[in-house]
Amino acid sequence: MAAAAMAPMATVLLLLVLLPTSTLCSRAGPSSSHSHGHGAKRSPPPATPSPPPPSPPAAPQAAALVRATCNSTSYYDVCVATLAADPSSTTADVRGLSAIAVSVAAANASGAAQAAAALANSTGTAQAPLADGSVQALLRTCAAKYGDARDALASAKDSIAQQDYDYASVHVSAAAEYPQVCKTLFRRQKPGAYPAELAAREEALKQLCSVALDIIALLSSSNNS
Repeated sequence: MAAAAMAPMATVLLLLVLLPTSTLCSRAGPSSSHSHGHGAKRSPPPATPSPPPPSPPAAPQAAALVRATCNSTSYYDVCVATLAADPSSTTADVRGLSAIAVSVAAANASGAAQAAAALANSTGTAQAPLADGSVQALLRTCAAKYGDARDALASAKDSIAQQDYDYASVHVSAAAEYPQVCKTLFRRQKPGAYPAELAAREEALKQLCSVALDIIALLSSSNNS
């Protein structure tokens, strides 16, 4: 019986000797180094939520004031374009808007005075030479009249700053009249065609002065109410 009991044990020992070491290790389970290499995975950080889309900007109150003010003028489109082109209109009240309109009109008058002076000093071209000195003389008169308009508008701006709206209206009205002297002289004396550049500037100045007068009228009515 002892020999029979030893037979299975001898068989097991023989198998242990014959089996490769790797097989024994795989049966024993993963090594400690293997388990260390595959530690617990870190969970990814939570995604940062994207900011909400910006809400559409509300219509600026300043733009609404410009539109409301220009609705009271004879040249709405000219008024809006003139005031909106000046960055200070975004913080201006009605009095500030009137000052902007007067300033733009003054810049137009100044540019017209310079243009008339340049034409007066020009010798013409080979295609359209200046015949005599009569045209130059009238152009110098035009330059002076536009200079008067520029000065009148500067006085109007001072009157607005002092809240003297009656005098401001007088100055702006005078500024609109000065360029008409130039056109009238050309029509009466007929030394040549009225320069197209001056005609365009005269029309622009008339519209700008009209806008300024209408805004000043708003100030006068609110001042008297």
